[in-house]
Amino acid sequence: MERLDVFMARANALYYATQNPFADFTTAPEITQVFGELLGAWAAIQWQAMGEPNPVLLVEAGPGRGTLMADALRAAALIPAFHAALQVHFIETSPRLRAIQAAAVPRATWHSTLDAVPPGPIILFANEFLDALPIRQFVYRETWAERFVANGAFIERPGPTLPPGQPGDVREQNDAAQAFITAIATRVRHAGTALFLDYGPAHSAPGDSLQALRDGRPTNPLIDPGQADLTAHVDFAALAKTATTAGAATHGPRAQGLFLADLGLFQRTGRLAESQPPARAAALIQSAQRLAEPGRMGRLFQALVVQAPSLPTPPGFT
Repeated sequence: MERLDVFMARANALYYATQNPFADFTTAPEITQVFGELLGAWAAIQWQAMGEPNPVLLVEAGPGRGTLMADALRAAALIPAFHAALQVHFIETSPRLRAIQAAAVPRATWHSTLDAVPPGPIILFANEFLDALPIRQFVYRETWAERFVANGAFIERPGPTLPPGQPGDVREQNDAAQAFITAIATRVRHAGTALFLDYGPAHSAPGDSLQALRDGRPTNPLIDPGQADLTAHVDFAALAKTATTAGAATHGPRAQGLFLADLGLFQRTGRLAESQPPARAAALIQSAQRLAEPGRMGRLFQALVVQAPSLPTPPGFT
């Protein structure tokens, strides 16, 4: 028997070490190159607001194939001084994924944890990173019980003292995400900024959001650990509160669609489409709509910035 967060951490570590996650889900950088290009331009503006430090660490947590960073660096090259100041770092534990990322971004340096990233002014991206961090779940049964996993099913054991809920209410707690936000907030409050893009509600609410994808289809998250990608919704409001407690400023959460639209998603896509054959141009426009439309990824996904209190409001949050 394992506590749910221990089970989830073990299952996801095995999954990313042995499976092909790109067969199960598609992230925003893989949908359109414009996503990474916009983030590269966003990082350049943030770097200027930071006083143009040289060097500056451009860090990505959970970089997938390296597509986001490759696209961001291409956009960054339009500002030569920024591009020259960059030191690229990836936070990635999977040796197999590191090899894929190295082909896309040969200049990167890899680390297993944020703590291993060297000191210095930092700009961090984390796209669909927090959702894969392990959660705990508590169920209200007159008192709160905590969920454990045994033989593919939940087992409930006495839980902590929490404010009363309604019978059957489920509360989730992501200690790993809280620890990561505390660590990055403690770091950027002096010199830096971090952008998180992930799915989850803008306001905290009870509910069971644990889910799993196997072969691109929903499956039971408690069966065959390591064969499916396990995720849960990100509690952005709780994480923003944690960041401010650690001394950083926060902006958002804001719906991804509004954030990307303010950065110029549709203008950049339109210019790119002008030089493409009709079918490719239509695909580019459809990709932008997929990222921004409220009924698709535009409202489900949120953007949150954690940064030094001395920095102005970042692009996309005015």
